[in-house]
Amino acid sequence: MAGRSRAAQLLKQLAATCRCPAHSHMYSAHTYIPGTGHAYGRQTDYAFEMACSNIRYGEGVTREIGMDLQNLGARNVCLMTDRNLSRLPPVTAVLDSLAKHAVKYECYDNVRVEPTDSSFKAAIDFAKKRDFDAYIAVGGGSVIDTCKATNLYACHPEAEFLDFVNAPIGKGKPVTGSLKPLIAVPTTAGTGSETTGVAIFDFEDLKAKTGIANRSLRPTLGMVDPLHTLHMPAQVAANSGFDVLCHALESYTALPYNMRSPCPDNPISRPAYQGSNPVSDVWARHALYMVAKYLKRAVRDPGDVEARSNMHLASVFAGIGFGNAGVHLCHGMSYPIAGNVKNHKAKGYSVDHPLVPHGLSVVLTSPAVFAFTASMCPERHLEAAEILGADVRNVKREDAGCVLADTLRNFLYDLEVEDGLAAIGYVKEDIPALVKGTIPQKRVTKLAPRSHTEEDLTDLFIASMKLY
Repeated sequence: MAGRSRAAQLLKQLAATCRCPAHSHMYSAHTYIPGTGHAYGRQTDYAFEMACSNIRYGEGVTREIGMDLQNLGARNVCLMTDRNLSRLPPVTAVLDSLAKHAVKYECYDNVRVEPTDSSFKAAIDFAKKRDFDAYIAVGGGSVIDTCKATNLYACHPEAEFLDFVNAPIGKGKPVTGSLKPLIAVPTTAGTGSETTGVAIFDFEDLKAKTGIANRSLRPTLGMVDPLHTLHMPAQVAANSGFDVLCHALESYTALPYNMRSPCPDNPISRPAYQGSNPVSDVWARHALYMVAKYLKRAVRDPGDVEARSNMHLASVFAGIGFGNAGVHLCHGMSYPIAGNVKNHKAKGYSVDHPLVPHGLSVVLTSPAVFAFTASMCPERHLEAAEILGADVRNVKREDAGCVLADTLRNFLYDLEVEDGLAAIGYVKEDIPALVKGTIPQKRVTKLAPRSHTEEDLTDLFIASMKLY
């Protein structure tokens, strides 16, 4: 009883930290119907759950991967990476360990940076023709997400591609079958994909990103070896870090879990992205502190092992946070920004196609988005601004959005980020298409703490055309 009372007291203390409209009732008690597990008369959810991959962290820890696969009894392993990484030390370290422990494998290195439905299908077809009993993904979010999707569909050969894709683009069916073990070895410090059950891709017909979200997609193990981040070009480190930044900011300011609707009739239907909650808040807040301390150092000095190692950890922390709380408008709006790319050539990326890196597409709208959402939870926006370096001692609650937006602009300017959407090739006439591509992203946009219309989205894109 003492333990239960202590837990209740801690939750009340967490709830008291924010009295803004979107969060003031986050962790309040509800009336339950005995024997049903459902809150009486509720249209919104009353529970949240935490899911995360097992994480192993340490310099040089990749050398253990061969032993892990032996321990799993794996006899035929699929190693996924991309063609650039296939020649670099992270993949070499994995191959050395596989050879040392006599693990049979086959390599697929045709993963596309910023994958599409076509590139997903190509990887899936590769795996379906082989009898793999385990998977390794060595790379950034593109590789890990491709490997997750490949594992899913290879284990469900009867499924149509759109069966598991998020509604409304796909059917959003629950995953009921088991998947093979997957070990993720992240080489960037951004996506947090090694912790989550989400796989994102460009749906080419709509020129927008969507994805598959189910806890069963989570890697069995995320092997976080900070030595692998030392090979990232500066601009890749920056864009990866911006993804960490927005993961943390969006999950921390997301609609609270018990204001998200509908309340699931069955726990299998509870989404991976549930809304802000007291556990995700801890991870998101700490990730923000780490971004504030280490991101600029990690970008400016590739040899700064401390900074790059800590950004790798920050990516994991933010991944645990947003993997259970979710993201909202920055990510929802980023998908058509990346999907409608014209001729932008991203610095630091060796690709043969136009590319707006995911982290860049997310962060360019962040000043406008958080200026817009701040009225619903100003305390959280002010706290975020303070963590990122702003002096908020004399700031009024109604100015929280402006302060956080200015703080973000200064942060981006210091890292020489492109000056808004116009700098990556967009013009005002493109905005209707960007809005159209955002509308299907309700899985994430509905978690924004402030409701919004198409007109609001239009205004946010206009405000993001130029940052400085």
